[in-house]
Amino acid sequence: MSLDAFLKLSETVTLGRHTFTAEEIKRFAAKYDPQPFHLDEEAARQSIFGGLCASGWQSCAMWMRYNLQSIRQSLEDWDGPGSRPEFGPPTGFSNLKWLKPVYAGDTITFTRTNLSLEPIASRPGWRLLSSKAEAFNDKGERVLEFEGRVPVKAE
Repeated sequence: MSLDAFLKLSETVTLGRHTFTAEEIKRFAAKYDPQPFHLDEEAARQSIFGGLCASGWQSCAMWMRYNLQSIRQSLEDWDGPGSRPEFGPPTGFSNLKWLKPVYAGDTITFTRTNLSLEPIASRPGWRLLSSKAEAFNDKGERVLEFEGRVPVKAE
């Protein structure tokens, strides 16, 4: 299997699904984003959102959780030539958009589309993988999107 085939370039991969509960939304918000519409159901009803919703940062964190689970599973299944690819730390994210609120009780589907793989001139053997991250609610509405880049080493 080639690296391009392993990475499924241009193919959208479903990473997983997660249902956001009121309790986990409040726990995350209390630690990382203590705004009233993430912490208190009555305050949330009175807010622009009209109900308790997850922090956008929580949506991103859950995307990353499912993304890493997918990568780990893919690496276990590696049957290509040479050693398994090595993923470095992300080099950045861009065009982050929280398009719709994620409400308590919503089940979100997380996806990734690997777009391109380019050599890194300053790092022989390494390439830069560009991807598009997305998340959708059960109505099929996109609630989150961003672009990311991560170095990949492969023989």
